[in-house]
Amino acid sequence: MLLLFLFAIMTGTGSLAYTRYLVGILKDEEREKVELWAEATRLISLADTSQNIELFQTIIENNNTIPVILTDEADNYISSGNFDEIKMNDPVYFRKQLEKIKRKNDPIVIDIGEGYKNLIYYKDSIILSQLTYYPYVQLGIILLFILVAFLAFNSSRRAEENQVWVSMSKETAHQLGTPTSSLAGWIEILQDRYPDVSVTREIARDVERLEKITERFSRIGSKTVLNRENIVAIISGTIDYLRSRTSSKIRFIKDFNPVSTLYVPVNATLLEWVIENLSKNAIDAMEGNGEIRFSIMSTEKNVMIDISDTGKGIPRKAFKKIFMPGYSTKQRGWGMGLSLAKRIIEEFHTGRIYVRHSEVGKGSCIRIVMNKESGD
Repeated sequence: MLLLFLFAIMTGTGSLAYTRYLVGILKDEEREKVELWAEATRLISLADTSQNIELFQTIIENNNTIPVILTDEADNYISSGNFDEIKMNDPVYFRKQLEKIKRKNDPIVIDIGEGYKNLIYYKDSIILSQLTYYPYVQLGIILLFILVAFLAFNSSRRAEENQVWVSMSKETAHQLGTPTSSLAGWIEILQDRYPDVSVTREIARDVERLEKITERFSRIGSKTVLNRENIVAIISGTIDYLRSRTSSKIRFIKDFNPVSTLYVPVNATLLEWVIENLSKNAIDAMEGNGEIRFSIMSTEKNVMIDISDTGKGIPRKAFKKIFMPGYSTKQRGWGMGLSLAKRIIEEFHTGRIYVRHSEVGKGSCIRIVMNKESGD
């Protein structure tokens, strides 16, 4: 892509240089034509019968490309070429055109004898003007082409990357499916034989969670269906599950009423995944000892979910990087948790997720913003 950009710049620069060279030649030729026009005008004004008046008249009439204005020494209008003659008889219009044309080229002086002089003012022909701007237009078209090519290439690369992740996710779901189904069968046998053992019930919950995880991976790449769900119940249930399987040194605080209702168009399975990923990142940031606080706030159009921790914090320069695929401060893992969370919230739910605030050594707060109405 860089080579394409450099090639475009070299092509545009070369075209600009060559066009400027041609413009210089044409500009000199046009001045020579105006000087010839001026000489013909001078000879006609002298009425020199020794000269071929018809030839000079032809020279004057054949100038149909270069705008010229003939004035006396005091810049009073005499005649013009390639201007609207009717408009040129208007003094205001004439003065306006004369001021414009004066800025283009130096006038050609015509000595008509007896101490009198006329002046010919001229500007570049339409062809020369267009040729002057042509390389800039060409360079703009080339840069536009590069931009379109870059966007197409980037889109293609992202589509390819997405396909890789979709394939990996579906393969993971397929690999998890068989042992999960087997575990579910063994749990049924254990529950039949030992119905009063609490451990069996907890193992059953874990197997159920594995089935949900398998379902999550299998849904990546498929159309996400959103239903009106009580997100308070979803978040509260996810917190309860995580609390029962996390060290007692981690304190989960529900800064909301867990029995209240707040209905939002969501995919419950994917939202649980987001809450789990954010919570696990918070636990890692606190190194197994600290407090995670969950808050839910509502406005007329949106619902805000804040997940705060008392961990080591996030440097400001990494606020956006933490949501990029592959970014991780841990030695293990692929760094996909927060990237998937961002995709689930922003692409599937048309919401937003970002670092609300963070202070190194004191903790962070991640905010999720979701729409109360479906974005479809």
